[in-house]
Amino acid sequence: MNDFFAGIQSEFTKLLTTRMWWVLAIVLFGYVALISGGLGTLFAALPTGHLHTANGRTPNFGHLAPLIYSFASSVGYVFPVLLGALATTGEFRHQTLTPTFLANPHRGRVLGAKSVTSLVMGAVYGVIALVASVGGGGIALAATGVDTQLGDSDTWALFGRALIAMALWAVIGVGLGVLVPNQAAVIVIILAFTQFLEPLLRLAGSFSDAAGSVTKFLPGTASDGLVGASFFTVSTPGSAILDWWQGGLVLVGYAVLFTVLGWLFTWRRDVT
Repeated sequence: MNDFFAGIQSEFTKLLTTRMWWVLAIVLFGYVALISGGLGTLFAALPTGHLHTANGRTPNFGHLAPLIYSFASSVGYVFPVLLGALATTGEFRHQTLTPTFLANPHRGRVLGAKSVTSLVMGAVYGVIALVASVGGGGIALAATGVDTQLGDSDTWALFGRALIAMALWAVIGVGLGVLVPNQAAVIVIILAFTQFLEPLLRLAGSFSDAAGSVTKFLPGTASDGLVGASFFTVSTPGSAILDWWQGGLVLVGYAVLFTVLGWLFTWRRDVT
């Protein structure tokens, strides 16, 4: 057990002594704040009459505050995935796994320590993203006279679920990094799937009940189900969504699946 905690400490040291984690954190904060503030202003201005659509119709966004705050995870989740993947693939790229395995030959413990470290850092990224979404979006809502709902227990429950989602995304990133140890390849895969392929699949799922019964188990859809609010579910009203606990279990399943596959096909190989 002491070796495991020592491994966690070592993983934190390796991660926090690089520029990668805080560069991603800064970009995450700016990205989420910009989207939450900008779209928060736009969406709040429409129902309140500050802005009018071309056809004169007012779109119904339901409870707007949770929708805006959920941008922390619905658009920010790619950052903890990248963090977990880069933290793992960087070990292969720079061959730092060799001294790590010499110091701790129990490769399962090393992988477990890396997963725990990324879980914690993913939650930290969740805090950063929520500060950005509540700061940017909350100010936009208050400025246009829309209730920020920060006094509601449901809003704080959403914050807690968003933190869990961001933490799990970081572990998924570790699993992907182990499964695909080539750093350039895993970055392309993550960005291509999260920014292009999955949104198209989710859109397709909104037009068919049969397709929707499958696309609701996609990782991004499951994450939105866990959090309980998402712009993507509003923009595609026909799409199916999981309950929060089901979405959480699906994300855990993806994390376990990728990590186990990576362990079987990559992690146990000779890295020298």
